[in-house]
Amino acid sequence: MLRETYPFAEDSFSRFPSQSNIYGLCQAGEQELLAATLKGKVVCFRYQELQHKIRPVAKEVQFTYIPVDAEIVSIDAFNKSPPKSGLVVGITFVKDSGDKATPFLNIYCDYEPGSEFNLESIAQSCLNLELQFTPFHLYHTEVQCDEGGRETVFLLSGHDQRIHLYKENASLHQFEEQPVERLFPELQQLPSNVLWLDMLSIAGGRRLSAFGCQNGCVGLALVNQTGPEVLQSWRFQFDSPISSVLLFPLSCQTEPDQPSGERSVEMESYNLLVTSTIEMAVVYRDVEERGLSHSVCLSESDQWDAVLCALVIDLDFDGQKEVLLGTYGQELLCYKFQPAERRSDGQFQLQWRRSFKSPLLSIIYLDLTGDGLRELAVLTLKGLHILQHSLTSTADLVLKRLALRVSALTAGSEPESAKDQDAEEKDAPSEKEECAAPTPSS
Repeated sequence: MLRETYPFAEDSFSRFPSQSNIYGLCQAGEQELLAATLKGKVVCFRYQELQHKIRPVAKEVQFTYIPVDAEIVSIDAFNKSPPKSGLVVGITFVKDSGDKATPFLNIYCDYEPGSEFNLESIAQSCLNLELQFTPFHLYHTEVQCDEGGRETVFLLSGHDQRIHLYKENASLHQFEEQPVERLFPELQQLPSNVLWLDMLSIAGGRRLSAFGCQNGCVGLALVNQTGPEVLQSWRFQFDSPISSVLLFPLSCQTEPDQPSGERSVEMESYNLLVTSTIEMAVVYRDVEERGLSHSVCLSESDQWDAVLCALVIDLDFDGQKEVLLGTYGQELLCYKFQPAERRSDGQFQLQWRRSFKSPLLSIIYLDLTGDGLRELAVLTLKGLHILQHSLTSTADLVLKRLALRVSALTAGSEPESAKDQDAEEKDAPSEKEECAAPTPSS
């Protein structure tokens, strides 16, 4: 039985000239999306002010060196790590030359001062790399540099059962392929073609790395980024291709266990969400300590065909994250973790689901309108849906939280006032005694 009502209203829908795929949507900057279609078109989606109103605008961006007959496989973008600045866009595609198909990776980045974030200028500044493998997932992550700084790099999986690393050579103003084992030793000797990658930096200069393969294998590693050195690694075999893996932190409040009735907060743990094309989605709990030994299934997640995309975000603003799943069966599912008395127990329960008119391929949560409230972007086979929170219910929640905050501050100030009054009363008699004390005679 569903526990909550659907919290979104659809604000807009942009139909695309051809379909996309699970690698076809990415965030570009703070308030823009890039969506790639299979027939070589890239659409930039943003909100802008038109006639004194904020309106959605979908506009094709002419990225250079993408042939008319090209089929785009994947797209990704990132802002360079400080102190560098600028937007970098990566696009993989396959060019059909008749007798054979040739794959490419194009990396777009403008080094001209003032144009580093101008998408139109960036689209004209291209590094064109011919690939010797069919590309799959294009992913970016931040790594530690030898000199102690941070740098964002591209990782690209391919049909050659390898992950390829592309890192910027700042002196030459271009990106170069480098041996992946230098920075990512956990991505060597892969058992199959990797369909999805995810990484998460954690305390102590470490990271968690996860990958999901075409043969159903899931890999997880705990890595010390200094070195780097693999501290521990785990693998698990599913019976169907892995469509996504997603690492996320989760902290949950337990029931009152103190005389004061205060709720104790459990230590934050790191978890791994795994979705596959046939089986139920699974969350592995506390993977930093327990690896892949403790799993929780998301019930009914296999009832609407293959799960193709996933996202973990706090949708209801209660500080606890929800799990969103998008399926080929045209359903968006929302699960919430329900803790049990024991720290290691608990279940993810289905809160609500919403039907679309075509299969869901990708979902991103970002603030497109710049009002501080994020929108949910849902890429389907036919186009891009933008879903917004109800402004009325969100405003009511803000007012309720403010009232609770004021009440707490007021309650906290009353004991202070009482203490001050008691102190004054204690000091008052001593002052009178001082005044009444006889003056010694000379």
